[in-house]
Amino acid sequence: MIDLTPVLILGVIFGSIVMLVYLNIRKKERMTLIEKGADASIFATKPESSPTLKWGIFLTGLAVGLLIGNLLEAFTTLRPEVAYFSMIFLFGGMGLVIYYTIEKKKERQN
Repeated sequence: MIDLTPVLILGVIFGSIVMLVYLNIRKKERMTLIEKGADASIFATKPESSPTLKWGIFLTGLAVGLLIGNLLEAFTTLRPEVAYFSMIFLFGGMGLVIYYTIEKKKERQN
């Protein structure tokens, strides 16, 4: 089995650096707006209408991906890493696409 610890550590370090840079840039933008007396409403984000639905569909997709990855590992010659990761990402992404279509349909109805 592949040891993923170094990859995960590097991912966390890189993600932390990117997040700190992003937050610093955002803070500078907002401070500049305050100094100029401009309206800060451009930074207002629309709240998610149903985050529970989003996470439910996403996590269900991940679980289905794990199950299908297990089947692929057992019945094909794919390596376990390829089978699991590809199916987890595929079905997790499909879950997010399904959530997006549901939300767009709700927006059109309103």
